[in-house]
Amino acid sequence: MTDTDIQTETVLPQFNGTSTSNRKPMAPDLPTPQAQYTSTTTTTTSASSLADIIAQCHQKVHAFLNESHPPNSLLAAVQRQTRISLEVAASARARYGLPELALSYNGGKDCLVLLVLFLASLHPHPVPEKGGLTSIPAIYALPPDPFPAVEEFVQWSSSAYRLDIIKYTTEPPTTTIKSSFADYLSLHPSVKAIFVGTRRTDPHGAKLTHFDRTDHGWPDFVRVHPVIDWHYAEIWAFIRQLGLQYCPLYDQGYTSLGGQTDTHPNPKLRVEATQEGEATQQYRPAYELTEDLEERLGRN
Repeated sequence: MTDTDIQTETVLPQFNGTSTSNRKPMAPDLPTPQAQYTSTTTTTTSASSLADIIAQCHQKVHAFLNESHPPNSLLAAVQRQTRISLEVAASARARYGLPELALSYNGGKDCLVLLVLFLASLHPHPVPEKGGLTSIPAIYALPPDPFPAVEEFVQWSSSAYRLDIIKYTTEPPTTTIKSSFADYLSLHPSVKAIFVGTRRTDPHGAKLTHFDRTDHGWPDFVRVHPVIDWHYAEIWAFIRQLGLQYCPLYDQGYTSLGGQTDTHPNPKLRVEATQEGEATQQYRPAYELTEDLEERLGRN
């Protein structure tokens, strides 16, 4: 199989967003995954336990790692990055007990890769009757003007991947990312390290390592960055090669997701088209972009 053999994902439907409060657990009232999203890949059922989800992620990831690709190909590079990320996750597990770990998750492409790799690293995981967890603790800090499609994808994926997720609506200066994490840690005092999907080309990502304690003035915890050195094209190659479902905004030309006021389709993906004799603007999907430094051209 070559890099060009990566199969495209079925486009996911969009649904209306739901209202949010400043802090809100998301998991209890979620619909079953298959009711909202369909895929050509194996569908997770609502009856699946966290141990089942972990086993499925492990199987997907290691089946990919067992594939043969030319050494200089994109997919071979992704395999190397995947192995490094799994080593980082294993190192975190060696430093901390599972109850001391949590995820920062926002439904974006980088967090999706992070989530699947983290779950894959937990295999084998016991069922609850034998001491296993029923869900993974997670925090979702969103902007004051989130996209409904992002909200819906976070709701679906937190159910599909068994996240016990609490979301915070940031409204500076009243509520900030910093205050959201402080509140989250007050609710989860056992958490010592949080997995974060930051990459090197993200704001403030240039000097980060795989493990970084928070800066002075922040609530004290260790940030774990398993995908810090992944390139943009590698993120998308992983998602598409494993057939992962992702937020549908990426199929509309969005390459980096924030709030509605500061996020637009990437101009590098714009295609001029004609509809009923009038010029219209359309956008190619996010995975067709290749350059890291062009990823945030749709952000103010």
